[in-house]
Amino acid sequence: MKYYALNDYLQDTFGQKVYKIALNGGFTCPNRDGILGRRGCIFCSGMGSGEFAGRSEDSITIQIEKGKEKARGKARNGKYIAYFQAFTGTYAPVEKLRKLYGEAISHPDVVALSIATRPDCLPDEVMALLQEMNRRKPVWVELGLQTIHERTAEYIRRGYSLPVYDEAVVKLKKIGVQVIVHVILGLPGESAEDIKETISYVGRSGADGIKLQLLHVIRGTDLEREYLEGRCPVMEFEEYVTLVADCIALLPERMVIHRMTGDGDKKTLLAPRWSTDKKRVLNALHRAIREKERGSVEIQKAFCR
Repeated sequence: MKYYALNDYLQDTFGQKVYKIALNGGFTCPNRDGILGRRGCIFCSGMGSGEFAGRSEDSITIQIEKGKEKARGKARNGKYIAYFQAFTGTYAPVEKLRKLYGEAISHPDVVALSIATRPDCLPDEVMALLQEMNRRKPVWVELGLQTIHERTAEYIRRGYSLPVYDEAVVKLKKIGVQVIVHVILGLPGESAEDIKETISYVGRSGADGIKLQLLHVIRGTDLEREYLEGRCPVMEFEEYVTLVADCIALLPERMVIHRMTGDGDKKTLLAPRWSTDKKRVLNALHRAIREKERGSVEIQKAFCR
């Protein structure tokens, strides 16, 4: 087992440290505009997971400059990934998307474009635009899969079936776009084995990268009510650390691990509160992964004796 971290991949690809700037393109989602529903996925906040993104009232250029200012203490001569994070980043008329993507990708300090979206929001005209942008600078598409289990997908109101994801990955790979998949660990009703089945599936699906996200109970979501009524237990610290190490061991060596936990807004995060100590969580995850790696090496040595 070898852990290929995002920072290592960025250094290998761009030759330096690269930072993501979260952008808000003023999108919505078919789970909110009435096409599929109006309440969003059960875990989704009113910000469409864009709590740390810029203001949609600002132009993309202004959002990028503000993001650079925030990173200034960490980045000298920094390069950035323009990340359309809030809501569904391909869910708009293609001319609006061309303007937004074009403005982001034209910024001299932006080295790549990353777009969070749904597999069911990639019509042919959007695919053609993504291919066009990918000729200018690398494009990543981040697909919100969360789980492969249909019973869970229905419960969280995901709104599409697993074959839709499979088709999206094939189409995106065909046009040369990198695919990153979001998976939530700890969804109600899912066992560790259920989660590992999802991870293994993603590893075989052709995706280039994965984001492992701890389930957060956010105030104001439908999941908050489930949690307060005792129907949504959250994962304990040690349980999560062990599970993540087990999940990473199931993935292909060259799959890029973009995230192993998550950044919750402390003002709105109800549970689990231990996740707010990100340094502690990441240190524990790194230790668990190293131990898993050592164990794997020892087993290989034993077989070779």
